[in-house]
Amino acid sequence: MRVVQFRRSRVMKFSLLGLLCLACLVVTVRQYKGDTWAGLVRLGSSTSRGEESGHEQVQAAVRQAHVSHTGVKPDFLGQGVKGNYEPGAYSGGSGPGENGQAYHLKEDQKREEQKLKGVYGFNQLVSDEISLNRTVPDTREEECRYWDYPADLPTASVILVFHNEGWSTLLRTVHSIINRSPPQFLHEVVLVDDKSELEHLHERLEQQLQKPYYAKVKLVRNQEREGLIRARNNGAVAATGEVVVFLDAHCEVAYNWLPPLLAPIYEDRTTLSVPVIDGINWDDFSIKPVYAKGSHSRGIFEWGMLYKEGTLPAKEAAKSSHHSEPYNAPTHAGGLFAIDRTWFEELGWYDSGLWVWGAENFELSFKVWMCGGRSVWVPCSRVSHVYRGHSCSSCHSGSLANKFAGVPTTLRNYKRVIETWFDEEYKEYFYTREPLARLIDMGDISEQLKLKEEKNCKSFDWFMKEVAYDVFDKYPRLPPNKHWGELKNSATGQCLDTFGRHPPEKAGASGCHGHGGAQMFRLNTEGQLTSGEWCIKADKNDVISISRCDMGRTDGPWVFKTDEQQMYHTSHKRCLALHPESSKLIMRECDHSNSYHKWEWQPITPHWARNKQKQ
Repeated sequence: MRVVQFRRSRVMKFSLLGLLCLACLVVTVRQYKGDTWAGLVRLGSSTSRGEESGHEQVQAAVRQAHVSHTGVKPDFLGQGVKGNYEPGAYSGGSGPGENGQAYHLKEDQKREEQKLKGVYGFNQLVSDEISLNRTVPDTREEECRYWDYPADLPTASVILVFHNEGWSTLLRTVHSIINRSPPQFLHEVVLVDDKSELEHLHERLEQQLQKPYYAKVKLVRNQEREGLIRARNNGAVAATGEVVVFLDAHCEVAYNWLPPLLAPIYEDRTTLSVPVIDGINWDDFSIKPVYAKGSHSRGIFEWGMLYKEGTLPAKEAAKSSHHSEPYNAPTHAGGLFAIDRTWFEELGWYDSGLWVWGAENFELSFKVWMCGGRSVWVPCSRVSHVYRGHSCSSCHSGSLANKFAGVPTTLRNYKRVIETWFDEEYKEYFYTREPLARLIDMGDISEQLKLKEEKNCKSFDWFMKEVAYDVFDKYPRLPPNKHWGELKNSATGQCLDTFGRHPPEKAGASGCHGHGGAQMFRLNTEGQLTSGEWCIKADKNDVISISRCDMGRTDGPWVFKTDEQQMYHTSHKRCLALHPESSKLIMRECDHSNSYHKWEWQPITPHWARNKQKQ
């Protein structure tokens, strides 16, 4: 990993000795346990920039974590009394996209528009025509304007990992951070390039960052593609602020976003704080709230470790004096959050054994909570984010995919987190939901288990009962699987298939491929037939649908009659069958002699598991 810094002096008051000292400044960092760090990071040649002297740079490099200020909270000033970091105005401008308004291109730009959508996954051409300094709407509840925050909040390093990011989306993220953050709290912006290939992200970017406006921007380049998790670790190690704030590289921060995010950490340095995310439309770049006005949500999960959100329980809401105060949350989506840098390091950063991306939000949330900290969502900190709405050629994993021999990296990551942090009872719920995870080699987790023991972390049962208790309301404990694998029809040899569709689509059948995925089904001991998180339901009109499971329930109407090899529906008193001519799924009165009514459960061993068995 290489750190590139750009320094441009405004004054000529430094002696030759000072310049020479800065030019050879070497910052020693603790060795990151991945395979990227050699233990030392050399900062590029530099002179003073802005108000920062060489002595202050050294101080920043060795800065210790701030101490907690227990019980010191922001002050609510009362309706109509603006807080100390509120801006003078909240909107303005009349150009394209100003105040978060939608922007549409001219008809003669459509060809280029479609081309760039295919590269970036969103309407890059629209983004390019919007100012890097555009104004945004104030989507916060009004109460957020009337808070005073401590004057000595910790300093922040805002870390943006990017790979083949669009020019304007990347720089608009940087501009919004610089423009809307109190300068005394914004220590730096750390850009981590995860081996981008697009030309504009090489020399052109380095030249752009030499401009005085980007005085606080540091560029870190990975020597090889690492993936999001390890790239974020690299950024955290390179950062020198007291708090690290992670954002995606296609965001726009809102007014007075940073002090509310830092304040919970100021009070308790073991806090992980999460902003509320607004949406930037991928096509027209309009900014709109994701959540209903006046509502509070918080991150939870289902037993396959898919991230979910639920309404803030009344028990948690009752802890706040004002609706706009931060509140406890079991977990978060993963992209945007703040954490004390030294606390992050004490927790072992992200587990460096996690591959690419996925599960890192759960891993960090679990160990924050279980090892003595807390995680809160902060209603008064708003950040807008672009969610890709189009396939993109620049989003490929490149050579990174060659490292993993086809192993599903996210499922492997989940297993690693589960085996580290779950108690035995809860591990079974995960393996019930994801049976193929048992076949995955998750690698060595001895360092993670050692950390858990050394920090005397609480049990997962404690976490579920004291923090994530609302998970059980939506996702109860899972009964064991009676059957799982492919469900193969005896007449056609085809397998039940969801084709990767989502509700309310129809299920069907197709040639068995043995890879699992959309042909992986589970029938539990209470009669629920599922594929992934979806349930398979049938009505009397021969519609066999992919449906949302009934919230809070694990039972269903299905029974597999082993002797007859039939999937029997206890409510309709009919059997699942394939139509002899169309091969469509149908429900029929059970015929023991008809092979189109017969099914066989077959185990699945994906190619990556077979390769492991041969070794």
